[in-house]
Amino acid sequence: MTKKESFFLSRIKSVGYAFKGAVLLLKTEASIKIQFVLALIITAAGFFFNISTNEWIVQFLAIGLVMSIEGINTAIEEIANFIHPEHHKKIGLIKDIAAGAVFIAAVFASIVGLIIYLPKIF
Repeated sequence: MTKKESFFLSRIKSVGYAFKGAVLLLKTEASIKIQFVLALIITAAGFFFNISTNEWIVQFLAIGLVMSIEGINTAIEEIANFIHPEHHKKIGLIKDIAAGAVFIAAVFASIVGLIIYLPKIF
């Protein structure tokens, strides 16, 4: 009988796996790389325009939302490709819906950015 892993140790391992997944996304996915660069630019803009604490919170929530949904989209695409590697109408629909979720998050994150920065620019 093997000794059951402690709750604390299993949580540390889970965080390690999650970190590995985030690094894999950044290393392998072009869309995440672009979004990461945009996040850095927007973060620099936040410092430049001296945005408020509430604006920082909303900005980081928007960035996190878009990048997280992009990660979920990538996972859905990988699962779909694994299950059905050749082109299939239903798999295409699933991938389109997942990509649509990223699009919606990105549009609303862009609106958040406009609300924060347009008054500061003009």
